[in-house]
Amino acid sequence: MKAPAKPAKAAQQFRQASCLADAVRIAVEDYLDHLGDEPPRDLHAKVLDEVERPLLQAAMAKAADNQSHAATMLGISRSTLRKKLLRYQLL
Repeated sequence: MKAPAKPAKAAQQFRQASCLADAVRIAVEDYLDHLGDEPPRDLHAKVLDEVERPLLQAAMAKAADNQSHAATMLGISRSTLRKKLLRYQLL
C-alpha cells in the first residue's frame, strides 16, 4: 500500500485532473490510503454524500439561487432538488 498523499500533493493532483472523474478517483484513492488497514464502510453512500452537496451548491450558485434553473441544469425535477437542498440543509 502506498503512503497517503500529502495535502499539497493531493491539491496538485486535483489541478492536473483532466476531468471530474479523475478528481473523484484521486480523492477516493487518497481517502482509502488514509484508512490504512481499516476496511472502508458504506463507501458508495459516503462518496455520493460528499459529491452531491457541493454539486447542489455549485448549481444553485450558477443559477443565482433559482431552483427551477438549477433543477434543469441538474436534470432533476424542482421538487427533487428541494428535497435534496433540505436534506443537506442548503435552504
